[in-house]
Amino acid sequence: MKTTILTAIVCMSSVCGAGKASNPNPDWDADWEKNEIRFLSDYLQLTSEQDFIKAGESYFSPDGQYLIFQGIPVPEEGQEPDEHYSMYVAQFEYDKAKNITGLTLVSRISNPGSSNTCGWFHPTESNTVLFGSTRVPPATEDVAGYQRDGSKYSWQFPSEMEILSGKFELTMKDTDEGEPGISIEDFTLGMVNAEPLWDRDGYDAEASWSPDGRYILYTKLEPGGTNGDIWLHDTKSGEHMPLITADGYDGGPFFSPDMKAICYRSDRRQDQQLQIFTAYLEYDEEGNIVGIKQEVQITDNEHVNWAPFYTVDGRYLLYSTSEQGHGNYEVYALDASGDYDAEQTPRLRVTQARGFDGLPAFSHDGKYMIWTAQRGAFREGEDRPSSQLWIAEFDLRALHWAYEAARDELLEGSIDHENTKQYDPHEGHDHP
Repeated sequence: MKTTILTAIVCMSSVCGAGKASNPNPDWDADWEKNEIRFLSDYLQLTSEQDFIKAGESYFSPDGQYLIFQGIPVPEEGQEPDEHYSMYVAQFEYDKAKNITGLTLVSRISNPGSSNTCGWFHPTESNTVLFGSTRVPPATEDVAGYQRDGSKYSWQFPSEMEILSGKFELTMKDTDEGEPGISIEDFTLGMVNAEPLWDRDGYDAEASWSPDGRYILYTKLEPGGTNGDIWLHDTKSGEHMPLITADGYDGGPFFSPDMKAICYRSDRRQDQQLQIFTAYLEYDEEGNIVGIKQEVQITDNEHVNWAPFYTVDGRYLLYSTSEQGHGNYEVYALDASGDYDAEQTPRLRVTQARGFDGLPAFSHDGKYMIWTAQRGAFREGEDRPSSQLWIAEFDLRALHWAYEAARDELLEGSIDHENTKQYDPHEGHDHP
């Protein structure tokens, strides 16, 4: 029978994760579920400290069947954990009411020993992915990167990092002939022919496809450099175009759902903080992207603000911020349009738990928010929960009305709710 390529099954059971235990660790934080009820409900811990030292940065496939994420698996007894993140794909489990109940077929799709980051699904081909990978163990000496003074966390820019793309497929594992019946545990997800999208020296990563699949946004750094720029690759023409070239590191870009704008993070002030930006795209008469029409700074404060991601209507950005302190990153929401100055743009807190909450993303129907959080069980010998993947139902309509109220309070104005158009979560923001 056919076997898989570059794949290792992590979960020995059919479903990976801690299940529907809303709060598995009340001793760490007893109140987060109550405090988050405005926007989040029906929590599920998708990955577990039993399987992963840590896991994070996850994204849905367009059809909602699969998840891509990065993680460091718990090693075999007596072995040291991996130094770098591996890239994984998994299949969602659903109940009869079409609610997500867990993950199955959790499979590694990256080479052993490689460093990997920022996976993403093709918008129309759910089994086609891209991700940043060194493919081989990266050099460990004098690697450039971003790190705030006093912080253990660092974001490295290995020159070996390339953007790989390929397809994964469901394959049957080798089993003894004559075994009765077939179950989900007889299968795995395997990567087939993951190859670099282009060949170039330096760090290329943090990539995402446009909603129509034509363009790829990515971050580019010259070998050994820290001045990251955001580039655009047109898969139709094969051309590469620099979009954001300001001094400092600009990265983590995503298209808005209507493809009129992009969002990203920047340290262009080079003050060890990060700020959120958007930029409106310029198109020619034939509908080709030809550059940036306008760049807008969305946050301007003393915090680390990063990992912005659009809501499905394009109106808001959810992002990670140190506004509650570097020991308690939280997910906040703000207006994506840039219609107001940063000091007049409300920042609305979404998560309310101790520890890290960040890297938010949404299912394509907007029903679920998935993010990385430290709110599960303790691992023996550690003083806080490990970073794992969590998912919850997300109320976009509630966010909209709460945000309008916060804007009204901040601007000391008033909203004529009787004459306000009924909110439609599927209608995008009117970008200039």
